[in-house]
Amino acid sequence: MTNPLLQPHDFPPFDQIRPQHVVAAIDAILAENRDALNRLLQSPPVDWTLVSQLEGLEERLSNAWSPVGHMNAVVNSDELREAYNAALPKLTAYYTELGQNRRLFEAYQALADSDAYQQLDPTRRKVVDNALRDFRLSGVALEGEAKTRYGEIRQRLSELSTRFSENVLDATNAWSKTLDSAEALVGLPHSALAAARQSAEQQGESGYRITLEFPSYVAVMTHAEDRALRQEVYTAFATRASDQGPHAGQWDNQALIDETLALRHELANLLGFGSYADYSLATKMAETPAEVIAFLEDLAERSLPMARHEFAELAAFAEERDGIDQLQAWDVTYYAEQLKQHRYQLSQEVLRAYFPVSRVLDGLFRIVGQLFGIEVVEQPASGLWHPDARLFEIQQDGDTIGHFYLDLYARAHKRGGAWMDVCRTRRRCQSGELQLPVAYLVCNFNPPVGDQPALLTHNEVTTLFHEFGHGLHHLLTEVETSPVSGIAGVAWDAVELPSQFLENWCWESQALGWISGHVDSGEPLPDDLLQQMLAAKNFQSGMMMVRQLEFALFDMRLHQHYDPSNPQPVQRILDHVRQQVAVVEVPVFNRFQCSFSHIFAGGYAAGYYSYKWAELLSADAFSRFEEEGVFNQETGQSFRREILARGGSRDALELFCAFRGRKPTPEALLRHSGITTTAGAGV
Repeated sequence: MTNPLLQPHDFPPFDQIRPQHVVAAIDAILAENRDALNRLLQSPPVDWTLVSQLEGLEERLSNAWSPVGHMNAVVNSDELREAYNAALPKLTAYYTELGQNRRLFEAYQALADSDAYQQLDPTRRKVVDNALRDFRLSGVALEGEAKTRYGEIRQRLSELSTRFSENVLDATNAWSKTLDSAEALVGLPHSALAAARQSAEQQGESGYRITLEFPSYVAVMTHAEDRALRQEVYTAFATRASDQGPHAGQWDNQALIDETLALRHELANLLGFGSYADYSLATKMAETPAEVIAFLEDLAERSLPMARHEFAELAAFAEERDGIDQLQAWDVTYYAEQLKQHRYQLSQEVLRAYFPVSRVLDGLFRIVGQLFGIEVVEQPASGLWHPDARLFEIQQDGDTIGHFYLDLYARAHKRGGAWMDVCRTRRRCQSGELQLPVAYLVCNFNPPVGDQPALLTHNEVTTLFHEFGHGLHHLLTEVETSPVSGIAGVAWDAVELPSQFLENWCWESQALGWISGHVDSGEPLPDDLLQQMLAAKNFQSGMMMVRQLEFALFDMRLHQHYDPSNPQPVQRILDHVRQQVAVVEVPVFNRFQCSFSHIFAGGYAAGYYSYKWAELLSADAFSRFEEEGVFNQETGQSFRREILARGGSRDALELFCAFRGRKPTPEALLRHSGITTTAGAGV
């Protein structure tokens, strides 16, 4: 039987891929790659040919593994999960071998020391420099038991990350509640009720089914008048994959977290770093954990007075309105929505009718076309992984420059959250052919219900813009060597710059005229609603700021101060951070860390601060548009040329300074957040 993962393709044949194809394909490609590498290293070329041949080997492996990883996230099944988990250790072992291949390292070093290196352009020199750095970070200098132990740790960390993610997915899928009538869901808007009814029907049930999938969870926490129901749903969500809650102990991630932290620290020590935080920062803009902590604590000091004032206002509102004498964690989102409506006569649900998905997408494509001189055109596509999936082409002056897949709606067996991932990278092949980039863009919005199109809240519109910003970073690159093409090779604390940057247009009046259109009349967002939105933009921004700082400080301290001789309980560290920066009291059963996939199953370990770091960069970058015109095409082309087109070919700070004309400053971030440096001022 032909294995589709072994066939060359421009676009993955998702409909042909079966679980039984996965291990067979990976085994075959790894064996071929090892043979090819051995032949190459018998007499390694001391020129760019070394790198280009290795790129070709990596590309074939990536083309097989990328659709497997993607499908495991968006159409998960027991069979696919088993195949994915069987292949993952093989890949981990292979990449550990590559990183510790002394002959390969010496070949790169010989190239770096040669006259040929001096003839390379800066982008190619950057590839060689990064490779030498990564060899050292992969333990190429290790010998004997230390080298063996490094490989064992890498293998185990990969397993732990996958298990953590699977536990969160299983715990999320395991809980649901079906209610007989809408009376139990008083307060929920029509769209949420329709989605709950559709969810029940899909399970062969009558009534209204709520789940822990994010659109359902947020709808209950934001709108349900039944406080006991909010508490029940909050408890289930906040205890996923832990020793608490309705499925206590069934998918408990706590032991996995402890083992992960111990192994990360050991790995960092093997490589000569004092902590995993030090190791993590070796490839980032920030230079030391102390610099990151100072950055976060400075933002906290500026934000806490405003956050405390906001929470006091919210508590007073809840007590005055409903006699709530102690605001609980499951009350905060609900009363925040009620206070916002009271203060600004504005709710996300009122706005939802103005943001049908089709109108938002058309407007988004028009905005990026205006800014960056591109056109986005949907393409007919068959054989995708799900009927919701779509394929789009990016064109410039009539020429195709990239493609992206779009999968917008929440469903069972699909990982929660929103993300962009790489399907294929832009590169110049050895044959001379230019391979164009392809991206996956994934969200988890409420799907269409019946004849009603999918409607987005403004928050969800912002999420879509965020992920599309990541997509543009990958798709508008002009780099032709894959290790620094698109998002590859970009410092992790700068990778959120284009995504957070694009969010700014969700608040611009001209842009809102393009992305909004009432689902019934087609009329764009009225000016009075726009003004209410703008007035409410920084509603509780202090509370939102310290919430993110809580996550970032927890992550950094967890990895900076780990002591293998006396490891502190993770919960104690989180509690200490909350005492420092949180304003919402969290119940003792809350186990947020057990579903903190960003740092335990993603790429953000000792790097979650990157969101705030990059938000500073994005706000400062957007301030140039504020000065020169938010749709100024020359400014847009400058951002494309200096940031999006460059990928990881130059250091992130160098690229930022080339665009902005100076180093970044925090003023724009604080101004955009409505935060002043004077306690309580402006509130």
